[in-house]
Amino acid sequence: MLDPHGLYDVAGELPALDGPVLIQALTGFVDAGSAIQLAREHLLENLENEVVATFDLDQLLDYRSRRPPMIFVSDHFESYEDPVLALHRVKDQLGTEFLLLTGPEPDLQWERFIAAVTALIDELGVRVTVGLNAIPMAVPHTRPVSVTAHATDTALLGEHESWLQRVQVPASVGNLLEFRLGESGHNALGYAAHVPHYLAQTGYPAAAELLLDSVSSSTGLALPTGGLRDAAKLVRDEVDKQIADDEQAGRLVTSLEAQYDAFLRGRQGNLLADTDTPLPTAEELGAELERFLAEQTKDEN
Repeated sequence: MLDPHGLYDVAGELPALDGPVLIQALTGFVDAGSAIQLAREHLLENLENEVVATFDLDQLLDYRSRRPPMIFVSDHFESYEDPVLALHRVKDQLGTEFLLLTGPEPDLQWERFIAAVTALIDELGVRVTVGLNAIPMAVPHTRPVSVTAHATDTALLGEHESWLQRVQVPASVGNLLEFRLGESGHNALGYAAHVPHYLAQTGYPAAAELLLDSVSSSTGLALPTGGLRDAAKLVRDEVDKQIADDEQAGRLVTSLEAQYDAFLRGRQGNLLADTDTPLPTAEELGAELERFLAEQTKDEN
């Protein structure tokens, strides 16, 4: 297939697929807890896959803002980690084929990139595109991870409840892709996992697990999550241990739990808003916890 947009190369011939799902897992602007990265790496490591097409990052990436790593040894450069933005053909645990778009979010030419992806969607007969995201929220790690779901058609959302009403957010390629697909009559939805903002800078596999479970629930794909579940337990145990060793941190978590539970009971209009109670705000609690955990990490080093 010849790319009319000049942005990607196809590896051989495009496969003939039967109405596949496309999972979009680009990283760049926001990936709290590295949940998107963890989810896509887990899929590629545990499921049979092959590259269908690769995008020309020399046209799409600002290398000065996200410099790829190089290894220097003694008196020479040994290697360069070449960034890759690729579309993969993947088989789930039951042999159902789907597509997985992975790599860095483009910095440049967003509309051309979206037009190219849409052309591939049409050529491959994609029935629905699902985007993965992870955002830092004022939520305690002691409560189940939750998600914000959104879609071009509310019928795609199932029983997911809205966490937010009207809010202005910075755009991303993934969210703009969903919006443009909706404008052109394609089915698209997305899930944004809520990661405790005091843990947003560390790996949070519980969020990655929920993202994949959400995709499975909405598409019927059989996606593996056992490894992520095990990793999530290890992270939870370690965070609990650090907090248990500090009385002030324990009080902060308890207060954050109270605010979170009050929100679920409907006593707050927004998870990020202040309350009428004498409790400190969720932002203040999260900032203090983030400081505490950073100090613990520094001490261990």
